Amino acid sequence: MAASSRSVRGVFRRAVVPSIVVILGATGTGKSKLAIEIGKRLQGEIISADSMQVYRGLDIITNKVTPEECAQCKHHMISFMDPLVSNYTVVQFRNKALALIEDMHRENKLPIIVGGTNYYIESLLWKVLVDTGGEDFDEGVNGASKRKLDLEKLEGAKLYERLMKVDPKMAAMLHHNDIRKISRSLQVHEKTGVPHSRWLEEQRAQDGANGLGGPLRFPDPCIFWLHAKMDVLDQRLDARVDEMLSAGLIEELRDFHTRYNQHKVQEHSQDYQHGIFQSIGFKEFHDYLTAPESITQQEKEALRDKGVEALKMATRRYARRQNKWVRSRFLERPGVGVPVVYGLDVTDVSNWETKVLNPALQILDRLSKGEEPDVLPIKVGGEKTRNKRSRHMCNMCDRVIIGDLEWSAHLKSKTHHHHVKKKRRLDAVCNQVQSSSEAPASAGETVQHLSKDTSTIVASDSSEPSQDSSQDTITTHNKLPEIL
Repeated sequence: MAASSRSVRGVFRRAVVPSIVVILGATGTGKSKLAIEIGKRLQGEIISADSMQVYRGLDIITNKVTPEECAQCKHHMISFMDPLVSNYTVVQFRNKALALIEDMHRENKLPIIVGGTNYYIESLLWKVLVDTGGEDFDEGVNGASKRKLDLEKLEGAKLYERLMKVDPKMAAMLHHNDIRKISRSLQVHEKTGVPHSRWLEEQRAQDGANGLGGPLRFPDPCIFWLHAKMDVLDQRLDARVDEMLSAGLIEELRDFHTRYNQHKVQEHSQDYQHGIFQSIGFKEFHDYLTAPESITQQEKEALRDKGVEALKMATRRYARRQNKWVRSRFLERPGVGVPVVYGLDVTDVSNWETKVLNPALQILDRLSKGEEPDVLPIKVGGEKTRNKRSRHMCNMCDRVIIGDLEWSAHLKSKTHHHHVKKKRRLDAVCNQVQSSSEAPASAGETVQHLSKDTSTIVASDSSEPSQDSSQDTITTHNKLPEIL
């Protein structure tokens, strides 16, 4: 392995190949550990792509690297924003990170991107953001970003109606309650005078682009996905929360609440939807941190335990969302502009060097020589025709569903099946009433007859509804790329 590391190091002195390394994976899989070990061996520097770690404070709850880890390999994009800034944007992150990558390339250093914020990582890998030339419409902490926050405070129906007037194509791809994305599209139109949907169409038309968005920024990224069996990862995440508690998590939360959050709560201006206050783990302890002084110690401990359990549950859910994103963005949509991904199994961390570190170094060694690695990338699924922006209207449930995958899930849901069964029973009763009205009968006989038939309908309607009976829908397909 020493010889392998020397070989890669020599190559990187001449030219950085691959141009960047990206380490993906759910929280708790060891992304930072692998990034540091690669960086130490291959003259690399690490760029954190975590939207919560850009803020100062809450070091434990956001799982920032320690000073000792930072000393092993240089880190960027951590703890440089004031915690009270609530509108730091992905565009600001992208511009700052791309400048760092350019500097690293100039010095023949290897940029290593690590983190779990999906849209931060996508902004570096793909040209997927709308630029207006010069200053970006999302840039700055007072101008357009404040305008977007102001729009988000308006009533959803009015926002959607406004978008329908200026960009009906975009409106057709968004749910009428998705205030953030509606506000973003309105902001694009206000700033540029061009509908957001047209920007996305032009983006998709660029060389190297596809249905997912614009072309890759870097032609030869090396992407690692650290994955583990979910039952094992769940146990690891629960144990990590316990370690956070031992490291002073409660004290950190209490201090941060007193310094930055207490006045917001008192002024009723805190919604835990923006900036560092949306960090997983902070809002879960709201009841504990805001509990009145008059409650008993036992009640206080109960609120603390409630927060701990909520944190563990939220962390497990977040890990699943991160893995789902990797699968949907990289593994289930092959084609131009989708880089290959090398999977590294971190289920058994006792075999870290054998299962994770050594394979990663060997892959980088081969790629730096222009050779195929011995470890094959993960085989992607077949080309999928699912459209994330298709619009479906379920008349059964009186709901608008956006996206083919979401529509499929809705058709299988208990709520949809309940409405289907309810409609069947109602139709059967109506038919029975109609039949009874055509034949002479006493009122008592009619009621008794309907009661029997209705109970028969309920008993016989326990089977799954057929595909035809459950798909009472209007569907439109809008094949535009993913929207950040």
